Amino acid sequence: MMVRKEGFHKSPTRNYQSLSIFFSIFSFLLIFLFPGGPLMAIETARYQVVEKDGDFELRQYAPYIVAETLVEGEMDEVGNEGFRRLFGYISGNNLKKQSISMTAPVTQEKTAEKIAMTAPVTQEKAGGKFRITFMMPSEYTLETLPEPLDSRVALATEPARLVAAIQYSGTWSLKRFESHKKQLEEWISTRGLKPLAEPVWARYDPPFKPWFLRRNEVLVPVERQ
Repeated sequence: MMVRKEGFHKSPTRNYQSLSIFFSIFSFLLIFLFPGGPLMAIETARYQVVEKDGDFELRQYAPYIVAETLVEGEMDEVGNEGFRRLFGYISGNNLKKQSISMTAPVTQEKTAEKIAMTAPVTQEKAGGKFRITFMMPSEYTLETLPEPLDSRVALATEPARLVAAIQYSGTWSLKRFESHKKQLEEWISTRGLKPLAEPVWARYDPPFKPWFLRRNEVLVPVERQ
């Protein structure tokens, strides 16, 4: 669980540096908190490919739960803040009410729960802010996920939906995002599909992965006309 042209006004060099910082915490998480867990073992959103055309796909996504946060500011400034909030949530900045067995005395305590990392990290324009999301592992429901301690973090269900996608490798520059977004919008038009929301920028890999091996995507929810 997914950026808009309003925020694309700064230099590609500064954007790239900002996005590298944005994923530095991701690197720490994967190396130190999940040792022995290969990158490919990270759970990703489930979907079926309805149509494939080169780098383009039409996908049917199953519902899934996300932790989300809205951050105000320029596109190349909000990502790091949003990631920190959500990373804090899955790392233990949450409440889990736990009943303690009948002893003397009867007590109740709040304990922190760590939640596994998933992919991708997504970012999209939502009104005047940017929405950053982490998909929650499929083992959880809204009822079993611990409550965030940060009031800026919320849990939500992404409904089943049809999504047009383009996948590409390489750096996280906004220039590359814009180029692939334009290609996807043209492909959507040729297929007679109707966009339902703003494009989503999805990134699957940490910055230590070679740029030419990274998986990046632009996603647009659509419907058939």
